[in-house]
Amino acid sequence: MQPASVEKRPSLSVVAPGNRAPLGYDLSLPLVIDLDGTLLSTDVLHESLLLFLKRRPGEAWKIPGWIFSGRAVVKNRLADVVTDDDIETFPACDEVVELAQKEAERGRKIVLATAADITIAEKIRRRFPFISEVIASADGHNLKGAAKAQTVSAQFPHGFIYAGDSTADLHVWNAATAAIFVGRSSAMEQKIATKTQLAAVLPTKLLNFPTLRRGLRAHQWAKNSLVFVPLILGGKAHDPVAWAYAFGAFVALSLLASVTYLLNDLWDLADDRRHWSKKLRPIASGDLPIASAMLVIAVGGLIAFAIAALIGPACVGVLALYLAISLAYSFWLKREPLVDIFVLASLFTIRLALGLVVTGVVFSPWLFVFSMFIFLSLSAAKRQTEITRMVAHGLTQTPGRGYRAEDGPLVLSLGVGAMLATVLVMVIYLVAYAFPEGFYRHPFFLWGFPIIIFLWLSRIWLLCHRGELNDDPVAFALKDRLSLAYGAAMVAMFAAALL
Repeated sequence: MQPASVEKRPSLSVVAPGNRAPLGYDLSLPLVIDLDGTLLSTDVLHESLLLFLKRRPGEAWKIPGWIFSGRAVVKNRLADVVTDDDIETFPACDEVVELAQKEAERGRKIVLATAADITIAEKIRRRFPFISEVIASADGHNLKGAAKAQTVSAQFPHGFIYAGDSTADLHVWNAATAAIFVGRSSAMEQKIATKTQLAAVLPTKLLNFPTLRRGLRAHQWAKNSLVFVPLILGGKAHDPVAWAYAFGAFVALSLLASVTYLLNDLWDLADDRRHWSKKLRPIASGDLPIASAMLVIAVGGLIAFAIAALIGPACVGVLALYLAISLAYSFWLKREPLVDIFVLASLFTIRLALGLVVTGVVFSPWLFVFSMFIFLSLSAAKRQTEITRMVAHGLTQTPGRGYRAEDGPLVLSLGVGAMLATVLVMVIYLVAYAFPEGFYRHPFFLWGFPIIIFLWLSRIWLLCHRGELNDDPVAFALKDRLSLAYGAAMVAMFAAALL
């Protein structure tokens, strides 16, 4: 099929948003746009499935039956849980939206043609007013591939311009007057160009290592260095076998922690997109596709437990406990005020337990009590920061959490109280244990510990109270020069006490 009129073939070079030239085709040719991966940088079927599992978990057993009834039935049933508010938060492809808006302003008809259910398509049209018509799956008919090509060709027998992103769109491109490719695959461009005139290439967001690293929250792996603490404090710092086991546990825990982060982000997707900072996370922003995240979760989890199995059953057991508590936190407990703070502190302490069981160090109640109090304080600081920012953004309740604006003073009091308890536990340990046991050759150097801990935690809470603290105080400490200086001083004092 040939274009009704061609003024000039547009340049296929990538240009900055806002500077793209209009399509050089007769305005009588409609611009037909795909939805998943084209107008939106996400897949609405995956989005619908996540929303269904979260809002109607008791009906999950119905999904296998729907699958046997056909893909269109699955889409129709899942579409019921997707609201207009959800649609508003789905990440859009800015390049496609810009092009469609400009073409609509020029007088070109914009049509949404998607394999998504018709109810979803209509909600998409309400979000994007430039769409004048929708063609979508309905009445058990899945409008994808050849079926979409046949329907669109029958609707527009005089030709159309089609914008898509995947191999399923090749059927439609073959029937189109001109093609717009939304993506970065040169091989796909060549396939399209052999059958249809390629009018434009709109690059999508690139899934690269930095994006994946942000999704995995690799910077949070520093927290897992707690597995080495029992090794050092337990007198096995010169044991290479213990170091090897601890390192293996560190890698396994880091992978598993990243898996839980991704699961948490998938479960909280709708809430994160309404959050002032979490909306920038890779999955929420559309930088990391849901399907890719699920693949990483499966592979990361298998590798983590495979490493743990090589270390021993105790390592597998502690990792399983960490996973169970993390999932309970993500799916339920983080919405329970104050309980969530205790659970977060417990997850930090489990890191110490992992280091203890893989290295065979003797259990020390002092270490675990100290850990619970210091991480209770830091977890409270994290929640207090969210409450402060919530108030600053004019909200009365934190998205996806159980805290209200008036809870700030209580959380502040609990956090500062836990801070003081942390210092007290350290002092009692020094008086009752460090000196009499003779483990340290020069234990008086350890008296600097409670001083530095008090100064550091007080600084955290001061910045928190001022609204100047990062969402995560641990991540803040890893970048804060004064916090790093405090840490270096404590390392030096510990070394001086031992030598």
